[in-house]
Amino acid sequence: METAVTFITLGALFLAGLLADQIGRRTRLPRVSLLLGCGLLVGSGGLDLLPDDVKALYEPLSIIALTMVAFLLGGALTLGNIREHGTVIIAISLTVVVATLAVVGTGLWLIGVPPGLAFVLASVATATDPAATNDALDQAGETGGFADTLRGIVAIDDAWGLIAFSLVMVAVAQGSGTNETGMVLGAIREIAGSVALGAAVGLPAAALTGRLRPGEPSQSEALAIVFLTAGIAIRFDLSYLIAGMTAGTIIVNVARHHERAFHEIEGFEWPFLVLFFILAGATLDLGALWQIGTLGLAYIALRVAARLAGGWVGAWLAGAPREQRLLIGLSLLPQAGVAVGMALVAAEAFPEWGETLTVLAVGTTVVFELAGPPATLWAARRASAREGSTDA
Repeated sequence: METAVTFITLGALFLAGLLADQIGRRTRLPRVSLLLGCGLLVGSGGLDLLPDDVKALYEPLSIIALTMVAFLLGGALTLGNIREHGTVIIAISLTVVVATLAVVGTGLWLIGVPPGLAFVLASVATATDPAATNDALDQAGETGGFADTLRGIVAIDDAWGLIAFSLVMVAVAQGSGTNETGMVLGAIREIAGSVALGAAVGLPAAALTGRLRPGEPSQSEALAIVFLTAGIAIRFDLSYLIAGMTAGTIIVNVARHHERAFHEIEGFEWPFLVLFFILAGATLDLGALWQIGTLGLAYIALRVAARLAGGWVGAWLAGAPREQRLLIGLSLLPQAGVAVGMALVAAEAFPEWGETLTVLAVGTTVVFELAGPPATLWAARRASAREGSTDA
């Protein structure tokens, strides 16, 4: 009976994904927000209709879906794209992280939050949601310079965010008399190890895949690469996002015999994302929204301001088109599980702030997951229209 209920539930969730896709095509609503809303409705915070067996699928599905997204984002970093947009990508991604640390940290400090807690929260605010951002770009049909730049930014900004988070944790710990220098070494190990894993998977994959069927890998080859990358990363406590992005970048640039290196991943990515976003919505706790209070509202406002300012300054420094400068920061609002994960790590290191960190991260993630994708979709469509008028 339980098996039957699980399959019926999964079938219903796939139908919900189909409905969300169709509604998104006919309206200006992002599919991500529709799927998250569906998850909220059927999850424990709503009607509580999901069986425990289905809820248990969230963690493995999220890993696979995000690894696929990482491969696709890495695939956007072709040598041509790097030559054309590399300066913009690096300048904006670094500037946004620095601006988020400075604006959120200083702003919270000025309203009375202890400086240590203020800058830990600011480091958590640097995290983004690459899956929601990438799907909004896909839904908008954006393939121009704006989309290429944005995909490059979300491909690497979580690496900068992880470094910033580790450095802040060390600084705050030393300021409070605790030695947390191991966190910096841990972050270096995680990033270097993830890049090494991506290279170890990407180089042989670039040489071997796409040989059985000339031009592009088969579905079995693509699934094998994704699952191996995710599994090995988890086994050695590495970042499957960074590993997948690295492998994707290597494959798309080294495999000269590929016509469309990630065509097969693009073909089966959406069903995984449907389940991922619905189950992500089911895990969101709307009750946390009512607990964030004034501090949460300040955090939200400061993060939005930091994204807009950082995106604008980075785009200006890199010489990006004037009409895209505010749109870039607006596109980087989505925030998901990486931020919650950072908050849980910080809560363990600083138990005196544990409740504040956890409640604030969960509550504001609900806001940015629901409001962020519409902002990204609007910005992508706006940028596409402007690029079209410029070409005309």
